[in-house]
Amino acid sequence: MHIDTVDDKGSYESPPPEERPAGTAVSLLAGVAAGIGGVGAVLALADIGSPLRAPFTFFFLLMAPAAAIAAALGRTDPLGRAVVAGAGALAVDLLVAQTMLALHLWSVRGGVLVVTAFSGAVLLWSALRQRSGRTPGRRAD
Repeated sequence: MHIDTVDDKGSYESPPPEERPAGTAVSLLAGVAAGIGGVGAVLALADIGSPLRAPFTFFFLLMAPAAAIAAALGRTDPLGRAVVAGAGALAVDLLVAQTMLALHLWSVRGGVLVVTAFSGAVLLWSALRQRSGRTPGRRAD
């Protein structure tokens, strides 16, 4: 166990690498990804002209449904969950675009809103299902 100590410069020593939480880098990466996706959605919805608008919005359109589908898959194999979530995200984006084009309702804002609504609904459904105790891999007897 590591005890925080203050050196003569008044700063705390950081814990040794073997005592640091293993998920710190993963949490940081997830936070950065959520921030980039959020900025992309805001840039697209507010119609702000920026060189970062296209890549950040593209990142949001791929990662929002992928994260929602991955959350809905629950405790499956991580590689399989990533593959299915990525393929599902592409399918959602293509179906949204095709439907909007067929109905002559295409707009970037509309596409971002529909993908956001879909992702939010799937995440909400997944959270409610998990809260009720009906997660994948568990059977109610």
